[in-house]
Amino acid sequence: MDHAQKARKTVVETLHRLPDALKEAARQVPVCFEDWPSDELVGDGLDPGILGLFVGAPRHEHAHDAGPPPQIILYLENILEECEDAGTTFTDEVRRTYLHELGHYLGLDEEALAERDLD
Repeated sequence: MDHAQKARKTVVETLHRLPDALKEAARQVPVCFEDWPSDELVGDGLDPGILGLFVGAPRHEHAHDAGPPPQIILYLENILEECEDAGTTFTDEVRRTYLHELGHYLGLDEEALAERDLD
């Protein structure tokens, strides 16, 4: 199983373990898998080592502009590097990063995510 397949499987398993009240909301935001952030995003100031990114408006906000639809992007090569640096497993880092970005979709800020040990 390659890293993208393993990451997809981890996201699906994580979604299934969410409380029922969150599952429906989580199913509304697609998850994309890329190796690294694009040169364009890095050029715009995004940390090249970022593990994941939520784009679009959070669930509770109504986007009034033509911005991107909500989505979660997981950067698999950066997650692999984080595993090596932190001594964690790929599955654990994918799960943690997915939950962090899902938290942004649900309207949580960095402080609220840190309180949930998802920083």
